[in-house]
Amino acid sequence: MTTEQKNAVLGTLAELINNHQQDIIAQNKKDLDLYTGEDPAMFDRLKVDEKKVAGMVAAIQHVQSLKDPVGKILYTHTRPDGLTIENQVVPFGKILIIYESRPDVTIEAAVTAFKAGNTILLKGGKEARHSNLCLVELWHKALAQHGLGDDKIRYLDMNRTATQQLIKNNTEKVDLIIPRGGDSLIQFVMEHSNVPVVVSGRGNNFLLVDRDCDFEMATNIILNGKQRLSVCNALDKVLLHKEIPDLKEKLNHLIRKLQSMELEVYGDSKLCALNEQLIKMPGQNMMSEEFLSAKILLCQTEGIEQAIRTINAYSGGHSAVIVTNNTARARQFMQDVDCAAVYHNASTRFTDGGQFGLGAEIAISTQKLHFRGPIGMEQLVTNKWFGFGNGQIRK
Repeated sequence: MTTEQKNAVLGTLAELINNHQQDIIAQNKKDLDLYTGEDPAMFDRLKVDEKKVAGMVAAIQHVQSLKDPVGKILYTHTRPDGLTIENQVVPFGKILIIYESRPDVTIEAAVTAFKAGNTILLKGGKEARHSNLCLVELWHKALAQHGLGDDKIRYLDMNRTATQQLIKNNTEKVDLIIPRGGDSLIQFVMEHSNVPVVVSGRGNNFLLVDRDCDFEMATNIILNGKQRLSVCNALDKVLLHKEIPDLKEKLNHLIRKLQSMELEVYGDSKLCALNEQLIKMPGQNMMSEEFLSAKILLCQTEGIEQAIRTINAYSGGHSAVIVTNNTARARQFMQDVDCAAVYHNASTRFTDGGQFGLGAEIAISTQKLHFRGPIGMEQLVTNKWFGFGNGQIRK
């Protein structure tokens, strides 16, 4: 596919989604009506409204505007005999994306992989089946309008057993798997896949409020971190430096703000002694838990070194924040915390492909190979060596 072909398909897809907004929402309502669970975070991920449809259209248009990475020359060398060697960016090949509940992944993840020249297999969760099939139908209409076959974007409408067999035996001959879901899904793919896997891991994100900081800024950043509960860049743990001036008064203020958001606010024993409204942390295992719910945990820390050790021991390796006026301590924190994204005086909610200027979000990798953090087109490609000669032979 040429860049012009890919951009033409994306432009048509954006128009189709915009024009079929009510059809998409109607199909999504079927999924919502069939949902029997009681998890509000799952329901939030599953729901498609006008805002989410607009987000899909905006994501497509953003990816359409980005420079095509395919064909970029990474290295060139001309030998004395005239043979020219080039290393070029090429598509990864066939990418399998496995995801749960979020129908917008059918668009936002796929457009990123598509613009990078890949063939995409989509395996969505059964809870979003009606929504996903509706969106894939629009994909196929956009492809057909520009002379491209349905095989560029395929939806795998299969059960869990068939999906597991596909992963184990690689019957579709995929080149890369991106599992987006719970720990059990990711663990199964990691154990049974014989092709590269991009782990879009869990959040469990931490924020350190340093002793020297603007506490009102810290409060606003913390509240923003709980703006949405069902996303992997949500904030779960807040570490408060024990030497924060007027700690008890500021803690009370923060707790009132969090409770006004209808959050369950937990605390360790030291902070519970300062405010009896805190729910006592039930055990140390809570430090490792990704909440994805209306909960937040506040803990006291002795200082920046202990905070760094705590985060590296318990976080999901996703995002971490320090709120401080001290740039030296901020630099120390950002260098030593072992997370894919680290922030000084900013919310964890920015860890997102769209917010980083990468276009639509396909995954946020918490591993270190082959890429870490939000993944865009530049990470869904590989490289290939090209030799241009006129009869050269090696002597």
